[in-house]
Amino acid sequence: MSTQLELIGVEKSFPIKDGVRPVIGGLSMTINEQDFVSIVGPSGCGKTTIFNIMAGLLEPDSGIIKYRGQIIEGVRGKVGYMMQRDLLFPWRTVLENILLGPQMQNIPEREAKENAMEYLYSFGLAGTENSYPKMLSGGMRQRVALIRTLITNPDILLLDEPFSALDYQTRLYLEGVLIEAVETFKKTVILVTHDIDEAVALSKRVVVLGGRPSSVKKVYDINLNTRSPIGARSDPNFSGYFHDLCAELDIQTSERNAS
Repeated sequence: MSTQLELIGVEKSFPIKDGVRPVIGGLSMTINEQDFVSIVGPSGCGKTTIFNIMAGLLEPDSGIIKYRGQIIEGVRGKVGYMMQRDLLFPWRTVLENILLGPQMQNIPEREAKENAMEYLYSFGLAGTENSYPKMLSGGMRQRVALIRTLITNPDILLLDEPFSALDYQTRLYLEGVLIEAVETFKKTVILVTHDIDEAVALSKRVVVLGGRPSSVKKVYDINLNTRSPIGARSDPNFSGYFHDLCAELDIQTSERNAS
């Protein structure tokens, strides 16, 4: 499969009172077309900083970013960025929130609304289009946020712990919604997560960050027999990946954690 996005020797530091704090040091990473890559690492290792560099919101101090072989400054305009909080505007209805992106792209209103309604129906949200965010559950709000991310037709989805604030049952459901959506629309996904369970269940590859400043410590290819998030957790290979990744991150586990 061809390479879509490549980071080569990326470094980033931030100013502090007594000088600078290096966060990312010589990080190199390859993302393939229609990949699903999870990035895991200890807290404070710069996972979100990497996302902001990919999205063109931060400039690296050094290093190269390539998109389909061409050196670029960031993939702004080619990515959809979804964060832990849904960031829906409370004064806009569900439909009005979803239509923000198409409006900025100057897509004709009728076409944009028809597309939005198709998404709402597909994501089990038909009938909520005139509701305000405060009227929805957390899981429903995250589905709206995912639709808002997908409707602009980005090449790459950057997902920064989008389900971490939800209960486990809702997370499992939304993981399934996500997998179905990215396979239907043939999207590339890069997921930042602290949840090893989630990383193994969803990903084709898991990138482990380590060190200070951070760089890629190891990359795991995940080979499970199903793309179903629930089925993946029952795969005989799941436990091995789970424990190997926990060992990389020095996380103490028990058999109950991996079940």
